[in-house]
Amino acid sequence: MQQPTPTITSDGRFAYEVVGNPDAVPLIFLHGIGGAARAWRNQLSTFGDRFRAIAWDMPGYGGSAPLANVSIAALADALQQFLQQVGAATPILVGHSIGGMIVQQWLVQHPRAARAIVLAQTSPAFGKLDGDWQRSFIAARLGPLDRGETMASLAPSLVRELVGDNPDERGMELARACMASVPEASYRAMMLALVGFDQRHALGNIAVPTMLLSGSRDNNAPAPMMAKMASHIPSARYIELAGVGHLANLERPDAFNEALNGFLESNVAKTQVTSQ
Repeated sequence: MQQPTPTITSDGRFAYEVVGNPDAVPLIFLHGIGGAARAWRNQLSTFGDRFRAIAWDMPGYGGSAPLANVSIAALADALQQFLQQVGAATPILVGHSIGGMIVQQWLVQHPRAARAIVLAQTSPAFGKLDGDWQRSFIAARLGPLDRGETMASLAPSLVRELVGDNPDERGMELARACMASVPEASYRAMMLALVGFDQRHALGNIAVPTMLLSGSRDNNAPAPMMAKMASHIPSARYIELAGVGHLANLERPDAFNEALNGFLESNVAKTQVTSQ
């Protein structure tokens, strides 16, 4: 069966890709710092037959306008504006990495507005309180750019460092293309926006069906940390994908999709197309 082609839309403020019936329950995908809306094309095609599957370009990425001041709180406000723009009431949100942080921040202001959430390879806080780890992390990521490298020249090595065992090659080609296309200014701003993020205190307040997904080879959002995170969220489902690094939906799309589908079927079984 031929996979449906996403409709690519841009209104000057937000750009996004969408597959599915406009009357279906919205399933929103939020990419990470090195990603883009197109990183989710496999998932859009897979879930677009039952949901209105949408992937945004985060502000400052692709065709989406950058924010004047970048912070996780500002990105969460932008997410709410995006949801209103596309008419996505009571969505299912799937956030990867910084996308998962945005979802956590958004939930503080909209605790019951989501039908369900998936926190994929993300964290409830950025590093430890002493700041040493954060400074080291930022320096390692931004140092090469300070020395004259570009996102295009760094993309192969950045992606290679993120993935685990035997990743899907087509997924890796897409990962490299997405990373290479990230504007340097946006990459820098998003890295700095991580500093100070801490929603650990809010995990116990999450009151919607939740799945946390980790990779056993993920060094950015280690599986033991994510398992501990899940233990603080009421009734959360936790799934660890063996051999997977930080880019599960691109490394092992079938495994990622199977985990997501299982969660949707058991926790949001009523979220099928509601034709009018």
